[in-house]
Amino acid sequence: MSMLLRQWVEEADNVVIFTGAGMSTDSGIPDFRSPGGVWTRMTPIMFQDFIASEENRIEAWKRKFAMSDELGTPQPNEGHRAVAQLVATGKVSAVITQNIDNLHQDSGIPEDKIIELHGNGSYAVCLDCDLRHELNDIRTAFEGGDMATAPGCQNCGGMVKTATVSFGQAMPEAQMRRAEAATLSCDLFIAIGSSLQVFPAAGFPVMARHNGARLVILNREATELDDAASLVINEEITPTLQNLLKLDS
Repeated sequence: MSMLLRQWVEEADNVVIFTGAGMSTDSGIPDFRSPGGVWTRMTPIMFQDFIASEENRIEAWKRKFAMSDELGTPQPNEGHRAVAQLVATGKVSAVITQNIDNLHQDSGIPEDKIIELHGNGSYAVCLDCDLRHELNDIRTAFEGGDMATAPGCQNCGGMVKTATVSFGQAMPEAQMRRAEAATLSCDLFIAIGSSLQVFPAAGFPVMARHNGARLVILNREATELDDAASLVINEEITPTLQNLLKLDS
């Protein structure tokens, strides 16, 4: 399998890489949906409930900063760096990610190569005027006010939320269009570290396969889309990427 994937990468004209939570577990970021993960310990706050209630907005920000304290400052792992190296060769037209951790950017992949389907948790935005807000500034103001009032926009006074796609929130149209275009243009689609259960994101590997691309699924466990894949690799992600995705110079 190792040699086959290497051969396919070398033969490909246009590779698209798709990443899920398993990409970042070696950086100390848990897979929230696994047993013992965050979503098994607390009920997610739906987008509609965030909008409707300041109490829910306050709770959401408390959770955000508590999680930040728990995780510390995660750094890209060697798997991220292997993907970045592959991007640097010019083989990869896009990295489509379900992750919100900004680690692909931190690994050196240019912003214009990254398509974030579920947003980014490293900053916040105003839901009314789209102004970007830095988390450190929000935390200072929020905790300085005894966390009794939900953060508001410095520009227009609107609601401020992390730049992630919450449960119940619409998927970002521009990013979805970019992902579709990238998927339909590739001849090799490599899905890494995703259970491929969350739609519509999980539809992109299927789209690639139906369009004639080779589909490789690299994940520690089986997925529901394995039968559609050209190649399935159930191995540890970081060492596999180190071994398989570094092209010979």
